[in-house]
Amino acid sequence: MDFRELFEQHRRELHVHCYRMLASFTDADDAVQETFLRAWRHRDDFEPGTNARAWLYRIATNACLDAIRRGNRRPPSASTEVSWLEPYPDHLLDQVAPADERPDAVVVARETIELAYLTAIQLLPARQRAVLLMRDVLDWSAAETAELLELSVPAANSALQRARATLRSAPHRDPAGDQARAEPTGDELELLQRLIDAHERADVDAAVALLREDVRVTMPPLPLQYTGLAEFLPLLHRASGPPSMGQWRLVPTRANRMPAAASYLREPGGTEFRAFKLDVVRCAGGRVAEFTTFDAKLFPLFGLPGVLRESELR
Repeated sequence: MDFRELFEQHRRELHVHCYRMLASFTDADDAVQETFLRAWRHRDDFEPGTNARAWLYRIATNACLDAIRRGNRRPPSASTEVSWLEPYPDHLLDQVAPADERPDAVVVARETIELAYLTAIQLLPARQRAVLLMRDVLDWSAAETAELLELSVPAANSALQRARATLRSAPHRDPAGDQARAEPTGDELELLQRLIDAHERADVDAAVALLREDVRVTMPPLPLQYTGLAEFLPLLHRASGPPSMGQWRLVPTRANRMPAAASYLREPGGTEFRAFKLDVVRCAGGRVAEFTTFDAKLFPLFGLPGVLRESELR
């Protein structure tokens, strides 16, 4: 197997690892490209017969640590949002699933990729974040993790304990929730469909009936946050009118192993439904607990068009 084939075999899982480290799809792209360049420059240092996957993970992790240092991104406080957060399309996460020729690959579990988890681990210093991901997500041993990060085993174990303690106390996590599923449940997808129907009919009351009283809305990279129905209701009324922003069509999709909806808007007097926003939805207790709203510029990642064709309109 030549170098390029080796790298391509692991590219997607390295991308997911970098995404967890950086919480940004775009930054993960850059980190994987940097990983390839570093690995190529040092390909003669790789000893045949050794663990190629571990070698690539070492390079990728260090590329992420360097990117974090260069970006000077301070861990957010408990009351602030991660402005650089971006979603990850499920159809790309599916590429990491094990195959006969890749028994070492792992299923991307929901609990380690959902937006609340990514936000929470940004609270951690970069090296603690790396230790947590190597130990608790990739299931590496303390010795393997310590070697990768050039730490002693006691130092790696100490970093892991501190990271776990911080994560347990992070806001907006639902430690009692069953998030170990590989994809959204049927109930969640049905709830999303009911929400889509209410939104397209401009039925605010029907939409509100699907939301928790403490529903939360964030809009990375904007520093906006709405908590509770009282704060969120004006947004719903503004979208549905009167006066109305226009007519809506929503397309269901999936991101970060969560249900999501791509919104298209036809403005008053307009003739086309144009891409407007992407909402990733967290459900709890049979209702919508959180919306994380992203810009329509991310639609191409999800294979979504900028304008809906007549054949795509219900």
